[in-house]
Amino acid sequence: MLTLPLNILFIFAVTTPAVGYLGNKYGYRNLCGVYALIGVFLAGYAVYDLYLVASGGVYVFPSDFTRLFAHFRIDTLGFFMAFIQVGLGLLATLYSIRYMEEKWPTPLYYSSLLAMIGGMMGVVFAADLFTLFVFWELMCISSYMLVAFDREWEPIEAGLKYLLMSAAGSATFLYGISLIYGFAGSLDFVTLASTLGQAPINRWFNFTYLLIFVGLGIKAAVVPLHTWLPDAHSAAPTPISAMLSGIVIETGLYAMFRVSYTALASIHVEWMLILAVFSIITMTLGNLSALLQKDLKRLLAYSSIAHIGYMLVGLSIGTELALTGSFLHIFNHALMKGTAFLCTGAILYRLGTRDLDKIGGVGRKMPITAIAFGVSLLALSGLPGLNGFVSELTLVLSTLEEGFLWLGIAVILNTAISAGYYLRIFRTMMQSPPTELAEEAEEAPVSMLVPICLLATFIVVFGIWPDIVLDLARQAAQGLLGLI
Repeated sequence: MLTLPLNILFIFAVTTPAVGYLGNKYGYRNLCGVYALIGVFLAGYAVYDLYLVASGGVYVFPSDFTRLFAHFRIDTLGFFMAFIQVGLGLLATLYSIRYMEEKWPTPLYYSSLLAMIGGMMGVVFAADLFTLFVFWELMCISSYMLVAFDREWEPIEAGLKYLLMSAAGSATFLYGISLIYGFAGSLDFVTLASTLGQAPINRWFNFTYLLIFVGLGIKAAVVPLHTWLPDAHSAAPTPISAMLSGIVIETGLYAMFRVSYTALASIHVEWMLILAVFSIITMTLGNLSALLQKDLKRLLAYSSIAHIGYMLVGLSIGTELALTGSFLHIFNHALMKGTAFLCTGAILYRLGTRDLDKIGGVGRKMPITAIAFGVSLLALSGLPGLNGFVSELTLVLSTLEEGFLWLGIAVILNTAISAGYYLRIFRTMMQSPPTELAEEAEEAPVSMLVPICLLATFIVVFGIWPDIVLDLARQAAQGLLGLI
């Protein structure tokens, strides 16, 4: 039953080209997108149904995909991540129907999108490192294809850079996995937790942790392993930029959390101070780089790097409150950055530019898009009453609880820095005189506005009533710490 969501996604991914061919033959170009949307919806329903059946327990299932020792595990953290993946994937697919209708080959686009969602879901449901690595590669390969989808120089260059860096990361990660197998004779998370959790620390453990950190840190865009991300986010189709920023890099971060608290729990404690330093470097460099950008998508890409730095706080401190803050921020960032990128895509769709200097006054012509964009930018700035404030406050409180005052101050200062470029975007859209391009603009199509408005609404709702998501994030943190 656990593999039902994955089976649905992969069946739809394989059959999407045939549906796209029929749709193109008979003049229904959007049929492929609608078909993919149905697939993501059914997968999401299957995840929800599985959650109701599991009811907070932990279950391990043999894999349907291989005769080897791969298997799957469901727990609160896996469900938490899967809901974000399928939720944002559903809205990105709906948005893509209109956004991608003039591009070709859309069947390849939707097949790759479904495969990427399936790969991410396989990563978070993996019960061992072998299964995690297989689905990790599926996620990576499909995302390369999506970044380079437009087949122009910029996306092809960005896709190649992404491919080379991710391939290096995967090779490094695989080497680390092989060392873990050599230590324990198993790749199962539960076995590794009991076998290596209290093992004496030696230089090989440190070397293995370094390999895992580098391998997964490339996908998570931790500085200085982040250089692929601004190019990839800028060049990819906007719905894919929203997915990359909103959940793909966070899936890389999830893998770091999972491995650190199972296979390498004993050595992870020794790395916490180093991880805190990387957290500060990542958030600071991301924010300072964003201040210098005029390309809207590139600015948001550097902002995503900064928020990865915030999420690293939980990995650096390791308490229940810190992990709760990190997981809550993963959820909130998916909403905030998903909204921001989709709004950017709506502006790009109407104006044909990402240049901040050329979109002045566009908010007067696209008021719904501008309001939703403003909500996401204010939330990213940490404004009280919106969801970003709740998770950032939780992270700051966790640093104070454990005596990491300097780390908490770094988070606060970086949040203040980020407000500078977020407010600059909003001021340009709403207060600057309309440019020639903005004068000709009109509101985005309804099918693109629906996901934008839903995400913006969730930002407000979970800012005012965060308890439901906060409780899920807390359960995920407790499950990771106790591996229950």
